[in-house]
Amino acid sequence: MAKFTSEDKIRAVKRYLKGNEGYKIIAQDIGVYKSKLQFWVKKYQYHGENAFVKSYTNYSVQYKLDVLNYMNQNGTSIFETAALFNMPSDTTLWKWQHLLQIQGLDALQSKKKRHPSMKREDKKKRGKQVPVEGSIEALQAENERLHMEHEYLKKLNAFVQNKEKLRNKTKHK
Repeated sequence: MAKFTSEDKIRAVKRYLKGNEGYKIIAQDIGVYKSKLQFWVKKYQYHGENAFVKSYTNYSVQYKLDVLNYMNQNGTSIFETAALFNMPSDTTLWKWQHLLQIQGLDALQSKKKRHPSMKREDKKKRGKQVPVEGSIEALQAENERLHMEHEYLKKLNAFVQNKEKLRNKTKHK
């Protein structure tokens, strides 16, 4: 399903409110589900053009409970309640209700989405001393370095030879 700008949504809602076309025709024309268009119309009726201004909000647990309680006390549908409270989607409200029923009040707590912190090097690693020249550790480190250098040169040589073969093949054609 395509993403719609707030202007697209307002245009579709106004087409419906003119009364010349129904939900189904407009929804098919713009490529959206009929229920989504109905949701946009409800939001527009409650909040006007401000209904489509994007806002990234973290809702408190108390706010979530208040919205769910309003829905239960007044007998409004999830769809209607989401439009009334200018929720970005009716599925947000459905998720809250489902979490509350299945996992309880703690599930409504906002989970902070943070990037994992980078692991810091130990002071021992940062202050690592170079092994004394001639020691076994120094000789092993030198041996490993030379081995890696040798492997690198072998791969480089194979790469150059492969490149030469490809160049020769293309010249003969």
